[in-house]
This record gives sequence, C-alpha cells and structure tokens, in this order.
Amino acid sequence: MKVLVTGVSGRLGPYVVRELEAAGHELVLFSRREPPQEFAHWPWIQGDITRFDDCMRAVQGGFDAVQHLAAQPWPTDHPHMQRLREERGAPFDATLRANIMGLYYLLQAALRQDIGIFVMTGSNCALGHGFRISDRPFPHRYFPVDEAHPTDVEDSYSYSKLAGEELLASYTRAYGMRTYALRSAGICNQERRRQMAQNAAPAQAWNPWLWCWVSSEDLATAHRLLMERAEAIEPHGVYFCNADDTTALEPSRELVERFRPDLLPLVRDLPGHSSFLSNQRLKKTVGWAHRQSWRQHLFETTPESQSPNEGDIP
Repeated sequence: MKVLVTGVSGRLGPYVVRELEAAGHELVLFSRREPPQEFAHWPWIQGDITRFDDCMRAVQGGFDAVQHLAAQPWPTDHPHMQRLREERGAPFDATLRANIMGLYYLLQAALRQDIGIFVMTGSNCALGHGFRISDRPFPHRYFPVDEAHPTDVEDSYSYSKLAGEELLASYTRAYGMRTYALRSAGICNQERRRQMAQNAAPAQAWNPWLWCWVSSEDLATAHRLLMERAEAIEPHGVYFCNADDTTALEPSRELVERFRPDLLPLVRDLPGHSSFLSNQRLKKTVGWAHRQSWRQHLFETTPESQSPNEGDIP
C-alpha cells in the first residue's frame, strides 16, 4: 500500500515508519521538521496540518491510506499549564487548532483524493480521566474500562481527542471512508521502559491516569494492523491500545483497595497487574497483542534478593 504518514518527526513517528517499512509498504512522510536521517530514502513533504494547502499538497500522488500521528499532545489552554505554555511558546488555542482543525483539513484533503483508509493516533484521554480541571473526580462506572464506558472530559486535549473520534465516524457515515482511532495510553519507548523499572517504587496515592501505558513498538503494530485489515473489519472503530499490565508494582485490585475502596464494587475483573483499561476489542478485531514489557528491566536494576517473581512479567 502507498501510505502518507504524518508527524514522523515526533516520538511515535519513527516506530510507525519502521513498522510499515518492514511490512513492505511504500511511504511518503509529512511533518514540520525533517524526519530522522534513517528515513532519508523516503520522500518528505514539509508542512503543517493546520494549513489546508499543506495538507492538499501532501496527499497528491495516489495514496491508499493515511497514518495520522501528528497532534498537540497536551491542553495548551489548561489553567494548570500556563508556565509550560509560556516555556514552549505555544498559543493558547494550539490544541484545538492541531487536533480538530488539523484533523479536519487532513480528512478533507484525503476525501478529495479518494483515499479510503485513515488511521489516527488517538488517546485514552478521550475518556476524560486525565487533565482534570475541577475538583470533581472522574465518575468511574466499572473496571476494566472499555470503549462503551461513558466519557466525562473537562480539558481541551481530552475533548479534541473525543471530538476527533466522532469526526472520523462522520466521514465513515457520509463518505464511506474507513476510519480508525487508537486510544493510546502513556506511550513508552525502550529507554522510557528502562527508566520506569529504575524508578519503580510502591504507590503512594491513587493515580488518576490509572497506571496505564503502551510501548511505542506495540502501538505501531496496531496502526499497521488496522490499516492492513481495514477492508475486512468494521468501517469505523475506536480502540483502547494499552499494555496488558500497569506501571505499578502492586496488583491492580490492591491499588483500589488501598486508595479508592469506594470503587471496589465497580471491579469486574482485575487479576494480577491487569490494566484498568481493556484492550480486548483491539485484540479481537485485528489480532493485536501486547508484546513489550517494562517489568523485565526490573531484573537489571533490582538486587537479587528483591527481584520480582517470574510470574510478574507479562
């Protein structure tokens, strides 16, 4: 397949490019900054998804699919992130411009060129449990959370990812484009996984992010599988894409018992270090599997007398 990949100069981009390249796909790269030198053999189009002319220029050439990775990864108008916004020089509206208008421009450009498959890196934040602004806790209904769980977003990033899912769905309903969003959680490359193991310590409080994560490699595989199997699966889909386990040392049910016993009646099934977010829909739809682990690195950093049991490794 001939594939346009956006956001290739970001942290996830290289992993998706390598995954698609290894599978024999023909690639064109689209980003504001020059991609890593290892991808110099692929055509690169310099541009910004928030400019429609750039998006139109990028989709020329007879593509079969778009792999959309480009995004603003945090809420630039969040009241608790003003200092970060000033440090990065980010406009207050950068999140909505990139994640909604940028997505809209790219979808419109893809539509005008009859590109039939569109896969997007979404976020578990579409649920609304992270980047909370008010003092009102997220209203959990059950664990593990799946795609049917009600959302409760408060911030612009979470809203942009939730709205992006519906925007994709509208293009499927109206035009027949096959569209997919991956609700990725805490994307970790190998270096970050090693750091997780080095810094692992007993939990001190409830984590509103639910200790969820996914490896860069496994997320890249999910991107490829949805694209390659698009014609054989539902025309639109939203899927949590996270590891089978958590980033915590403690078993998941124990975390609930210690920090949020009020949520215990909501626990359906959380054996061992099971994730609080269910990835079963993605597994059943395209045969995806969680393969990378951070727990294996505990053996590298933990004294033998304190090493976890072999069964702790997923």
